[in-house]
Amino acid sequence: MDQSNSDIHILIVDDEHIVRDVMHEYIQNAGYASQTVSSAEEALDLLKMNDFHVVITDIMLPGMGGLELTEIIKKKNGVDVIVITGYSNEYTYEEAINVGASDFVIKPVRLEELLLRLKRVLKERQLTEERTRMMQKLQKLAITDGLTKLYNSRSFYTQLELEVDRFNRYKHPLSLLLLDIDHFKDYNDTYGHLEGDKVLVRFSQIIKSCLRTNDSAYRYGGEEFTVILPETGGEEAKTVAQRIRKTLEAEKFEPLPGSQVKITISIGVTQYHPKEELSAFIQRADKAMYLSKENGRNKVSALFAKASSE
Repeated sequence: MDQSNSDIHILIVDDEHIVRDVMHEYIQNAGYASQTVSSAEEALDLLKMNDFHVVITDIMLPGMGGLELTEIIKKKNGVDVIVITGYSNEYTYEEAINVGASDFVIKPVRLEELLLRLKRVLKERQLTEERTRMMQKLQKLAITDGLTKLYNSRSFYTQLELEVDRFNRYKHPLSLLLLDIDHFKDYNDTYGHLEGDKVLVRFSQIIKSCLRTNDSAYRYGGEEFTVILPETGGEEAKTVAQRIRKTLEAEKFEPLPGSQVKITISIGVTQYHPKEELSAFIQRADKAMYLSKENGRNKVSALFAKASSE
């Protein structure tokens, strides 16, 4: 039995036990995991508790019919459905497809043909899932930095605009951190870019470990990072910044065997001022960060719209 087939679960819905059992045995022998029920109601109960890849259902069932069952399954479960009918004059392929069926088979069913249809539906399902995963991966690549896995600068500007809009609606405080690793060029020149990349990756992990769920971190460029702190005032933002600074300072890097090196960070903190331009908001955080550099590095400095503090 093909192990990959055995992981695929098929549900057969038919009120004729002979037909149901024959299909069940044939599909099991083809290597798939199969279960059977005799009504649409039983099928829906089973779908609540189990994951199935494909449902094969007769169109004529006691109680709820196969087309109604198909429509409910597609809306609630997203499972592929193959509809079988012996009434080709009463039901059309278009009707079945319109309610969400993936295929439509006329009785008497040749089991070989049913298996081919099942394999085709499963193949299309696999291709769709692969396409979805690929699109999700591409979308993630478009907004994240490949090395650090933080969001990139493009998504930073997008998110900051959203947070400013939220500030304008609800008047909750909004703060921003701008962080720059001290003497990072010297570290790269001394130990090489691969060791420098290790610092960037580890520092990114440290930033994320110091943030709350609503906060977001970004690689702004090179060794510069930014953090957006929604619903956070300037004083609280300074506390977050100090937590990041101290955590990095306590970290020991070993770019060469037996050599331990400390890395420090300079951080600028600011709080959004009502109605100001995004550029002014970001520039103030940048100026605050340079204050930390000018005052000896490994510091947190804050600049606010009407006053400054350190």
